[in-house]
Amino acid sequence: MPIINISVTGKPDAKLSAAIAREATEITATLLRKDPTITAVAVNYIDPQHWFAGGKSLAEHGTNTFWLDIKVVDGANTKLELEAYLKAIFEAFGQLLGGVHEESYAFVHEVPAAAYGYGGKSQEFRFISGRLKAA
Repeated sequence: MPIINISVTGKPDAKLSAAIAREATEITATLLRKDPTITAVAVNYIDPQHWFAGGKSLAEHGTNTFWLDIKVVDGANTKLELEAYLKAIFEAFGQLLGGVHEESYAFVHEVPAAAYGYGGKSQEFRFISGRLKAA
């Protein structure tokens, strides 16, 4: 049930947005074991003249960049899984955007299960409810 917010340099492109959402959802399902049917992705575009790395705009660098921000439940993934995820995301965006600046970022927020949820129910509530049903 993660929410993934992604910003990329460039002009809005529905086809690229769909490819980004598909790739981010697939990598998240594969490497972090998140259900793709309840994964939400929002893609935003920023003109490369308005995104800076090392004091120069990405337009000046002549490259693209991205920022991926995902929220998952604390403790649900190992350090090795997170490491593999960050690597795969960087590689995928390199292919999607045609190469990316080294200062492209992905941030995995691990949040408490009681403070995170969807449909008006926390992940902690869902976990406890599932355990009670299994008992």
